[in-house]
This record gives sequence, structure tokens and C-alpha cells, in this order.
Amino acid sequence: MMIYIIIPINYILYYFIFYINQYLSPYLSHTYYFLIAMTYPETLQYLYQQLPMFTRQGAAAYKPNLDNTLALCKALGNPEKKLKCIHIAGTNGKGSCSHMLAAVLKEAGYKTGLYTSPHIADFRERIRINGEKIPKNKVVGFTEKIQTSIQTLQPSFFETTVAMAFSHFAEEQVDIAIIETGLGGLLDSTNVIEPILSIITNISFDHTDLLGKELSDIASQKAGIIKPEIPVIIGEKRPETNFVFTQKASDENSRLIWAEEEYQVTQSQLENQQLSIWLLATKSQQIIPLSLDLLGQYQHKNICTVMTALSLLPQLHFPISEIAIQNGLRQVKKQTGLRGRFDILQQSPTLITDVAHNEAGIRMVLEQINKLPHHTLHIITGFVKDKDVQQVLSLFPAQATYYFTQAQIPRALPYDELQSLAESKGLRGQSFPSVLSAFEQAQKNANKQDIILITGSFFILEEIYNLLEPENED
Repeated sequence: MMIYIIIPINYILYYFIFYINQYLSPYLSHTYYFLIAMTYPETLQYLYQQLPMFTRQGAAAYKPNLDNTLALCKALGNPEKKLKCIHIAGTNGKGSCSHMLAAVLKEAGYKTGLYTSPHIADFRERIRINGEKIPKNKVVGFTEKIQTSIQTLQPSFFETTVAMAFSHFAEEQVDIAIIETGLGGLLDSTNVIEPILSIITNISFDHTDLLGKELSDIASQKAGIIKPEIPVIIGEKRPETNFVFTQKASDENSRLIWAEEEYQVTQSQLENQQLSIWLLATKSQQIIPLSLDLLGQYQHKNICTVMTALSLLPQLHFPISEIAIQNGLRQVKKQTGLRGRFDILQQSPTLITDVAHNEAGIRMVLEQINKLPHHTLHIITGFVKDKDVQQVLSLFPAQATYYFTQAQIPRALPYDELQSLAESKGLRGQSFPSVLSAFEQAQKNANKQDIILITGSFFILEEIYNLLEPENED
């Protein structure tokens, strides 16, 4: 019996060219990936495989300078200089703040760009305009356009996607762009912009191998986004870091605003997939009732930061009505596509996903879980190798049932190693080689009164969302 295997000629050509570029490029004056028209999946494969990607490879992909980004932007005609931007850094909360601001600005009638990272299920989540993901043909076209620069500069994945975002926003002539940093601030690829407003949400321990072992060191990196005479909002005060921001703002002659001094949460209530918050404007002593579709109580800190920014934007020629604020905050997920922030995906048992992956984030998520009525807590978790996993694991409750797993990426901490570390902290459970097997077992074990929490690496959530919502990038 003869067996016929049919392989599209496009793929044969692609992998032939891939081989040439991979193994013969040192001996060639030029390399060519797009001798044939690439499809969107092929373009993604190229971006993922050929460009160093921090979220998959770790520190080896980190470029501690802005040279490549500046060169890419120059080759594109400096699109970043055509944008009015809000630049947001911070250890936790920068993603939530970015999406909340984007939702309100869209509701206020502004064409709003939003660049965030990493994505959870779909690469195009990183680059949105008014909530709409960048079209697939734009991803392909951009990559084709800069192929010569990619081969010459060998930029990282992040550097390339930052340039892609700037190019897309400039071409579409957005009114304003919300730009979230990827790592740190001073040397982050996004730090080539000249924003109208800078925001630093908070400072806690994360990426200490790259940003520094002390909070003041980390704060110094984040403070790198403070630009001359551009106002900066600091979301959270800490004795260990306040002086860093005060000094940097003074050096740059930048107005420094502490969000904690502008707004305070006086009361909150979680009910019917909405987080109701009563906010005190400290200067006017006015109570402002708000409703969020972001359910994490850690949004208490973020909402003060966001409201401080929204109160400042009219002075920067972006007036925003109270109605726009109310409506935008009520439907952040719908307006921007934000996911993975205390998302309740099902009931009986309650299934919650959260991207918390460092000490501060995990602590806040677990505090809220403890306030929810439940019988048994099931935790599916996995991490990457370069996290301080032992410190994070010390926060997890011993009485929960654990499902230790790993995402299918090289940077993932092996599931059996994670289980050993957890057992040294008194945490008991089973280990699973795949997220799917861990999820299936938790679903079998959980009763209707239980909670299943999925947290840790972004890539654990990526596999969960792709499992529950397949075909995101077909």
C-alpha cells in the first residue's frame, strides 16, 4: 500500500529558505525570508523562532540599550515622533491601568492606540486601536517591510513589536496612544517616546536579576521613563523608593503627583461581575461612585492612579466627561479585550484566572480568594525558571490542593522541580507535564462549592485560554 503525503509547496519553500538563513547566512551577504509571500501563521512562526523573545527565553533575549529600537524607528521614518503618548511603567498594575485609560479615552471619542505585553492567547492583543487588534495583514506587511532591518540589526522580538506598534498607530493617525513598558523603564524599548504624561504604578520585587536586588534600584530603572518637564504620576508611595522619584522628577523639572494624595477608596463591594468602588477626591472631598468590570481588589490602588491621570488629561488637551469615565470603567474588558485579571470564567465550581506571578501580585490575589465563600481551593500553577519561586510559594496556603505544571516553552520551570520546591514549603499536590492534564484533573476533583485558581506564568494562562477559546490565531 502506498501512502501519499501532501505538503503545500509554500511550506516546502519556506523551510528551504529557513534552512538557508539558519545555517548558511554567515556565508551570505544577504538573507531572504520573504522570497515568497508569507501567510500570517508563517510570519508569526518567523517572529517567534528567529527573534530573541524574553518571555520565552529570559535574560538571553534582553537588550539593555535602545539602539535597535532607535534604528528600527529611523528606518520607518520615526513614527514614534508622530504620536501623543501616555507612558506607563511599574511592577504590577501597569496592564490594568493601561486598559482602563484606553477604555475611557475610547469612550470619550478619541481614537486610542494601546500597546501592552505580553499577550495571553493572541499575538495581536499587544497592539490595538479602539479595542480592535492589529489586522493580520498589517503584521505580515510590516514584517515584510522591515526584513532588511531585521537581518541587519538582529533585534529582539520585543524591539520589533514595539516598532510595529508605533508604525501601526502612526499610519492610523491615532489621537493618543497608551504605551506600556515591557521590562523596567530606562532601557525598555518603549522608552524612545516623548510622552505627554508618564505613570509609574508601583514598585515591588520582580526581575531582580536584571533590574536590581533593592527596591531603590528597581525604582531607578522605572524612573527612567520620567522625561524633562513632562508630568509624572506615582501610583503608590513606599519609603524605600519615594526619594528616587522625587530626585528624578526634580532633576527633570517634572511635576510629580502622588496618586495616594489625590484619591482614596473609602468602600468597595463585589457583586454580579462588577466591583463597585466609592472614591474620595481628597482635595474636593467629593465621593465618586464607580463600577468596574475588573474584579480584583488590587484595582483599589490602580483606580486611584487612573483617576489621577484622567483628572490631569484635560490640562493636556484631552478633556474627558464624567459619563465617559463611568461608561469606560464599567466595560474595560469589552472595550479593550483585557483578560487574566481576576477573571471569573465559570461557576460551580468557580474558575478564576489571574496573571499574578510575583510576590506582591500573588499576595493580593490570595487575599481576595480568602474572602470568597468556598469549600476547597484548587490551585493550578507554573512558573518560569528565573523567578524567585521559593519566595512566591511561601505565600500559598498549605490547605489548598495543588496541580503543579509547566507551559510548553524553554523558559518554563519543570513541573517536577516546581513540585519539589513546593513540598519544601509544605504544599502538597500532584505534578502534571501539561497544563491540559492539570486542568482536566482539577475539573474532575473540584466540587460545585470549590474554587479553581489558575495563576503563575502568563504562559500557563495562554494555554488555558487557548484551550477554552481555540483558534485565536488561525
